[in-house]
Amino acid sequence: MSVPLSRRGPAPVGRATVLALIAVVFVFVAGAALREPLAQDAAYPWRAAALCAVVLGVAVAGLSRAHPFTVLGPANLVTGARTMVVALLAAMAFSPHLPQTTWALILVATAGAMADSVDGALARRSGLASRFGARFDMEVDALLILVLAVLVWRTGQAGAWVVASGLLRYAYIAAGWVWPWMNGELPPSRRRQGVCVAQIVGLIAALGPIVSVTLAVAISAAGLALLTWSFAVDVAWLARRRAGA
Repeated sequence: MSVPLSRRGPAPVGRATVLALIAVVFVFVAGAALREPLAQDAAYPWRAAALCAVVLGVAVAGLSRAHPFTVLGPANLVTGARTMVVALLAAMAFSPHLPQTTWALILVATAGAMADSVDGALARRSGLASRFGARFDMEVDALLILVLAVLVWRTGQAGAWVVASGLLRYAYIAAGWVWPWMNGELPPSRRRQGVCVAQIVGLIAALGPIVSVTLAVAISAAGLALLTWSFAVDVAWLARRRAGA
């Protein structure tokens, strides 16, 4: 789809900054409302707001480098809303108090996961797809997986090994610092998207209050194996391309 030239121009950094500040305030209010259902301490809303500010601050900082449009677009707004949900979950995952598995936690996590199914389609339909939007979506997915993995561990549904599910993405990035050929651009992949969805759904299922520890361990282990395989496929593809070059 061609993009009207009127939409091209400087990225709306100022508008994005205002929206980010509004999002931080909204997360604080939501955190205050969810504190008791999520069985959290009094500092929970502040943690959630601070985490949201950090993530959206990084996103706004990268906006001007990879978003060639004068408007943010509906897809980036949806991804920003998902960031707010991730911040609420992360404030619980990294709480000094051991989080509890509750249905309220499942509902919040499911809301963040379901929104992931619409932002890509919105970007393509609006003609505002960009490198920024793709990276923003990817990093929010990676952060959500890490947060869910930490929650599965801290709620006692699986051992600390499950956190490896969330660390694989960051290990892959770190490997690119050591071996630059791993920074190569990968082709679009339905397999990669499907594994990401399966990982998120599996971790949410493992958090279910009615799911036994045995079943949660099995689900988490299967998800970790699937994710490891997917990363291995991508690394092998980059290695073959390097060898061919």
